[in-house]
Amino acid sequence: MTYSMALPLNFLENSLGVADIYKTPARKAHQFLLGTPSEAIAETQPSLGNIIPLPAFVLPVERLSGAESAFTLKAGVHISVVPATAELKNIGQYLAERLNVSTGYEIPVTAAAHAPAKTGIQLALSDADPTLGDEGYLLTITQRRIFLTAYTPAGIFRGIQTLRQMLPPEIESPAGIKNSRKAPWSIPAGTIRDVPRFSWRGVMLDVARHFFSVKDVERLIDLMAYYKMNRFHLHLSDDQGWRLMINSWPQLATYGGSMQVGGAKGGYYTQEDYAHIVEYAQQRYITVIPEIDMPGHTNAALASYPELNCNGAAPPLYSGIDVGFSALCVDKEITYTFVNDVIREIAALTPGSYIHVGGDEVSTLSVSDYSRFIERVQTIVQSHGKQMIGWAEIAQARLSPSSIAQHWKDKFAQLAVQQHAKVIMSPAQKLYMDIKYNDSTQLGLIWAGYIGVKDAYEWEPSTIVNGVTENDILGIEAALWSETIQTMEDIEYMVFPRLPGYAEIGWSQAKDRTWREYEQRLASHGSRLRALGVNFYPSPEVAWK
Repeated sequence: MTYSMALPLNFLENSLGVADIYKTPARKAHQFLLGTPSEAIAETQPSLGNIIPLPAFVLPVERLSGAESAFTLKAGVHISVVPATAELKNIGQYLAERLNVSTGYEIPVTAAAHAPAKTGIQLALSDADPTLGDEGYLLTITQRRIFLTAYTPAGIFRGIQTLRQMLPPEIESPAGIKNSRKAPWSIPAGTIRDVPRFSWRGVMLDVARHFFSVKDVERLIDLMAYYKMNRFHLHLSDDQGWRLMINSWPQLATYGGSMQVGGAKGGYYTQEDYAHIVEYAQQRYITVIPEIDMPGHTNAALASYPELNCNGAAPPLYSGIDVGFSALCVDKEITYTFVNDVIREIAALTPGSYIHVGGDEVSTLSVSDYSRFIERVQTIVQSHGKQMIGWAEIAQARLSPSSIAQHWKDKFAQLAVQQHAKVIMSPAQKLYMDIKYNDSTQLGLIWAGYIGVKDAYEWEPSTIVNGVTENDILGIEAALWSETIQTMEDIEYMVFPRLPGYAEIGWSQAKDRTWREYEQRLASHGSRLRALGVNFYPSPEVAWK
């Protein structure tokens, strides 16, 4: 899969001082761009200092030569890939399509020779630097060439998002060419070496309380990819609706998925729909994590198949937002037949390593009954070749070290860590995107308080729960529950502008992050979000550009 690219790397070392790249923190590098950090980032023009998430190391050309320099994207430029694998060609085409729509250049993607091209953009896999890991990349821009190298294709894809952010914001708008932009499509010269802090940087979308189309899901995946997020958690079932066809239990979708909050018509994904979502995410190096909530949050399932109830009676479909009143009958063997069938079908459709089983807010079962259920479900998940994830309440059961607890409140994460399980951090008071920004926000809930843009950014995952350290944490995941969210515009309004900050918490080192500096970078992304057509909340905490 990898290909030795000694010549480009030697070129970097000789002309840009790669030794310095490894020593120059991104926050300090702003001083070499346009002056002080605040002066640098106050500019709305693209620069090495406006990137979100903040890269690990930045070295602008001015740092070495004192001369201003930039690569200008012109008609006739091409993207070359080496080696010429189908996967790398697809990534090159992904970049070309995003550049073509605004520039109108019809940039070709070609195979490269061993030596670097004299002009243009080169995407190359290199086995010379395994410390870049699964998602890191090395990006170098000169006046004539752009080199993007990585150890894996995922690293190339992450680097492309940085490259997009270094171009003028209009590059993201389909109207870019129509606007007859007079300024050049320029990218400032320099080098970025970047690797993520956490391997898990996720977003959860609740499609159970309100249902969202495949196109809506694709839109969210694209916006996640722009900020280098890599996990997409789909909350597929709850009291209000079941959103995935299970062939062995079809009424789950056809009846249990027929309603949503407020009583309006619901919907569900066919298995073909779901497979398409998974593939779409994979093409953007995002792993889909399906969640079937159990043993609670199951009214839609109980209404569809009354034999899953202890009394054998089907409750009516539910369109409210209260929680904690429903549970599978954990003493019936048919319950475990049902669970096995559901997980078997979903596992076959899901190439990722994880199945999420929920496990939260079960008030109708004793701890012993609840724990017994979780332990048996854990075995079922493992029997289908997957790792179990659950909300942190699952730590009341005996967990396998391979299972994962998702912290959202209380201190159950401590119990998980004591069992050598890893933790995903999703503290509700920081990372729940369905919570209102402030008391004037029309959408959202307030049970966890308010989460302004600054509140969403100014926290540290390793200090949220006593006894849960950075070594215990896989990463972070921002959750959007949909009690009050009904449209794609609603999703965008609640997700943005909080998501870029969450992406940075997951990717960038804590020591390099400050709100004062980040706010100015985020402000410069206002024009990018507008170009992307995002219906973002214009928070008064940010001086938008």
